Amino acid sequence: MDLLQVKGNKIIDSNGKPVQLRGTCVGGWMNMENFINGYPGTETGIRQAVAKVLGKEKGEFLFDRMLDYFFNENDIKFLKDCGANVVRLPLNYRHFEDDQKPFVYKEKGFERLNKVLNWCEKHGIYAILDMHAVQGWHNAHWHSDNSRGISLFWSNVHFQDRFVALWEEFARRYKDRAVVAGYNIMNEPCVNVPDGDYPYTFYENYTPDWDCMNRIYRRVVGAIRTIDPDHIIFIEGDNYSHNFNGLEAPFAKNLVYSSHNYNVAGFGPGAYPGEFKTHRIDRYHENGYWDRNKQVEEYKHHEGTRYAEKYNVPLWIGEFGSQYNGPVEEIPYRLRAMDDQIDVFEEFSAHWTTWTYKDVGVMGWVMLDPESEYMKLIAPIQEKKKILGAENFTYRYATPPAKKMVSDLATLIEETLGDPNINHTTNTICLSQAALTGYAAALLQPVYANLFKDMSEEQIDKIMQSFDIQNCKINEGLVEVLKKHMNKK
Repeated sequence: MDLLQVKGNKIIDSNGKPVQLRGTCVGGWMNMENFINGYPGTETGIRQAVAKVLGKEKGEFLFDRMLDYFFNENDIKFLKDCGANVVRLPLNYRHFEDDQKPFVYKEKGFERLNKVLNWCEKHGIYAILDMHAVQGWHNAHWHSDNSRGISLFWSNVHFQDRFVALWEEFARRYKDRAVVAGYNIMNEPCVNVPDGDYPYTFYENYTPDWDCMNRIYRRVVGAIRTIDPDHIIFIEGDNYSHNFNGLEAPFAKNLVYSSHNYNVAGFGPGAYPGEFKTHRIDRYHENGYWDRNKQVEEYKHHEGTRYAEKYNVPLWIGEFGSQYNGPVEEIPYRLRAMDDQIDVFEEFSAHWTTWTYKDVGVMGWVMLDPESEYMKLIAPIQEKKKILGAENFTYRYATPPAKKMVSDLATLIEETLGDPNINHTTNTICLSQAALTGYAAALLQPVYANLFKDMSEEQIDKIMQSFDIQNCKINEGLVEVLKKHMNKK
């Protein structure tokens, strides 16, 4: 495979021919996520809960088997057959380094990653290594394996030292591997939420710390470049890859910039094209009429797009997607929105990877069979999560009882404080994040773990085979849309 490079606003191969990266992210593999893998809470929390019930060795066996079946050579063959030429591999630092042994690296994690890289190389698919969860938490959300919503990375030099040293280790190991398209140094950074999401730090009230972000970006890029001068380095904007205006100009060769472009048309509810009116007020959920023209407007308005155009550098849409777990009649709208969004990316030659490849029935190209042993086993957990609103992505089409109670509590707080600057919707979102997707989800973890109590390794292995693509369902409508775009010349 050719080592990919950057020339102007293009990614090119060794012959100078432009390469358009089109593919997906493999969330839920070496960075597990609750709505993808079907458990409550965070990866660290669920691993600890399962270890308490099954013991350390059998608990580790359970998750090893889950990951073995979740993404293997058959998945890579499927992606290649669909026309994908790249996979983004989200990684949790805990697979490579233990908090009790900083700067000592786990060969087991590298062995798992190397196995997939070898399969990618065999089948001609590039891999982007994405540090999705870093030491000390670089944002406030569950997808960085963050149980309590605090963010210590940006203010703690120890965590920064370990982060840089881990990337140096990756650079040493992969500097000669052309199958690695590059290093996505940090997923969805959010620099200035040390105590988590509050109405005065969320969305329109968020204040970036560009000096801090630029300083750390320069440091890690410089450290990688000392060891590996050639691989592409992918850089994301602040505030979950949305804000770019304070990023300094590109300061090294072979840099690609990455935005995340979720929008309301992909999530609904509502017909597309059509008028959307959502209760959310964050950056991904702008109300109004959405059609392809709106998709173009939204793409061109994104700070990531404007940054890439200003500095004539490649733009990679590292994450975007639609949900397919709502009412059946809504699915064609979500697919059409997805089709238009990708068509816009293609029109402007933006590289793209969807979120996500495989899950338990939410956003994936591939979804677990609802009749599989794993899905039937965790059905009570899924129902409890639904009642408690203990996941951010899964239950957009209904208002769980717990969220109604949180909204009432938010109202009481606002009335008691008498602060007109606290927006009720923002307050409710932030309070839900702490109380439901954090605290309530953590209380559900022992309930999930007890589902596997007294099981043998053979029984666990059989259940985890539900994650194997041969036992899953293909999201045919989505794959049809994706193939249309991925097989363009």
